[in-house]
Amino acid sequence: MKRNIRLIWVLLLASMASGMNLWSQDFTKVDTLKFYDAMGFRMINYAFDKTLETRIPQYLKDSVRTELWDRAKCTTGKAFRFATNSHAVAIRYNLLTNMHMMHMADTGIKGCALYIFDDDTQSWQFVNCNRPVRKDTPIRPREDSIQSKVLVDRLDGKMHEYMLYLPLYDGVRWLEIGVDSSAVVSQPLLNSPKVGKKLVFYGTSILQGGCATHPGMVATSLIQRDLDMECVNIGISGEGKMDYCMARAMATIPDVAAFILDPIPNCTKDMCDSLTYDFVNILRQARPDVPIFMVEGQMYSYAKYSGFFSKYLPQKNYEFHKNYLKLRADNPKNLYYIDCKDLYGPNNDGTVDGIHLTDLGFYYYAQKLEPYLKAVLNGTKVPFQDEVNKPYPVPEEAHW
Repeated sequence: MKRNIRLIWVLLLASMASGMNLWSQDFTKVDTLKFYDAMGFRMINYAFDKTLETRIPQYLKDSVRTELWDRAKCTTGKAFRFATNSHAVAIRYNLLTNMHMMHMADTGIKGCALYIFDDDTQSWQFVNCNRPVRKDTPIRPREDSIQSKVLVDRLDGKMHEYMLYLPLYDGVRWLEIGVDSSAVVSQPLLNSPKVGKKLVFYGTSILQGGCATHPGMVATSLIQRDLDMECVNIGISGEGKMDYCMARAMATIPDVAAFILDPIPNCTKDMCDSLTYDFVNILRQARPDVPIFMVEGQMYSYAKYSGFFSKYLPQKNYEFHKNYLKLRADNPKNLYYIDCKDLYGPNNDGTVDGIHLTDLGFYYYAQKLEPYLKAVLNGTKVPFQDEVNKPYPVPEEAHW
């Protein structure tokens, strides 16, 4: 009898261990998953070549600042669309730098965010973002920066539509999507975001995604899902300095519904004065039928209480706006201005360090821009232009 009881306990414990092993199993390391090169699927939100290497044209490599070229390697905004009936969806990818910053979550810097199209709500719903692994070594070999993660498992085996956003502040050498070895995986069956016109955004580290908690929360991704159209993110940290070569490059992008320009945070007052007119005019001359939105620079959360920034930031906006009026005097068609009121939100709670945005800040940013963009897309009157079409008062001079 005792022997039988002992045998029953052994079998029960073995069964429990087997079940626990099933639940804790890392499916990226077993033969049940098959990985596919993500480049074989539809890439969305890119401007020039379908590539993971850069967000700007390859021909600019030898003619722009090293910092601009290197920082354009971040994959921010780009995403892949695919469909599968797999019970699990996994990713495996190799990071370019495996970098880390103190004021931004690693999930936003170098994570990948998976969304699923929900049939009940007819909308894109967030599923998961991997937690990237970082090794604290001065030199990180390539194999150290390979990330792998099952983002969702135990699905119902029905065909679902997916969208996978790439890292905001790191680059990716290659990326693979893993599914059950017997699953069907295909190009997306749902036309979302709709194939056709794109919104092209140009700007700074804020636009790039600093400091969203995951790649699906950057403003361009929020707007892309809200408007169901591709949004190209050419926000380049520290390098949104209105280089004329960037304007010429953007002018070659096909099927642009509108250009949205937000460069002021990276520009000095003198740059706002001397570069704005020609930068915008390059786009206007090359693409006269494409609407252009000039976005005013944010008031940092601490600006009101700073003797310097409370004056200097309005000075930059004044010079930017002065050039807007000059451009508008030349030709008012397809040129619009977005002021900075509530760009961070009503209480400035949308920033992590007074400048860069939290997820809440990106939500406010998207909500601020969308009425302007919807008006152009729908062929209706662009709102809030009466006040901005008047000259601004000359701001008080700022001194250290």
